[in-house]
Amino acid sequence: MGMSLPHRLTEQASDYLCRMTQLPPDTFPSVQLPSRASAARTGLVVATAATLLAMALVHVTAFTASKAALASIGLLLLGVTLLWERLPRHYPHHRFGACNTVTLLRAGLGATLLTPLLLQDSDTTDAQGWAIVLVASLALSMDGLDGWLARRDRLTSSFGARFDLEVDAALALILSLLVLDAGTVGPVVLVLGLMRYAFVAASWGLPWLAAPLPDKSGRKVVCVVQIAALIVLQAPIITGSMALAIGASAAAALIWSFGRDILWLWRHRP
Repeated sequence: MGMSLPHRLTEQASDYLCRMTQLPPDTFPSVQLPSRASAARTGLVVATAATLLAMALVHVTAFTASKAALASIGLLLLGVTLLWERLPRHYPHHRFGACNTVTLLRAGLGATLLTPLLLQDSDTTDAQGWAIVLVASLALSMDGLDGWLARRDRLTSSFGARFDLEVDAALALILSLLVLDAGTVGPVVLVLGLMRYAFVAASWGLPWLAAPLPDKSGRKVVCVVQIAALIVLQAPIITGSMALAIGASAAAALIWSFGRDILWLWRHRP
């Protein structure tokens, strides 16, 4: 009654082999297939190992290997722990898949940017600035690949979409803190890093803000503009009025996007 279809099928195959060969029952023990959560978690472990390897490579080639690197690894492992806990309840597929592996790799690249944020080495500011541009650009260039892989492999899910969204939000926050630390743009840059978290916090008191939103291409474009602007602001050659203009323009676009969504949610609240 409570046995899943794959398990019933494997037991039927075992019984069939025994009847055909006239061997005693249980000669061919039924295969116990891994559960959906177990298989997905195994994929998560493999993807985590690959991501940690990529992070180590980035630290060796782009950033100074130091105790600060441990913080970036800790940040990734915190995210992996949350994924581990949520996979059984929220992920509907048996495979973690290449799509989620790419998203986790993007998360790892974003986490490595915590290292230069914690390092205070004025002698390598320019070199680290260009390294940040390179690493963040790689993370941004992979955005969209995970969604394409999910559709190709039929592994689309609300879990994967939320995973991708949270990785983008964390990347934006770290990049905005790096810009603030560099001093090229004032506190206005925090709008680009904190808007998503302010929206989520507001939904705790206003539940109608947590309702699902219709898919809008404009929202995706603004997200790319937001992160692209934060990456450009990492470049040592972007200073003064140019930096302020880029930061203010991206912040205005993000405020417009969130404002439009809030207005839609208000009009459709229960």
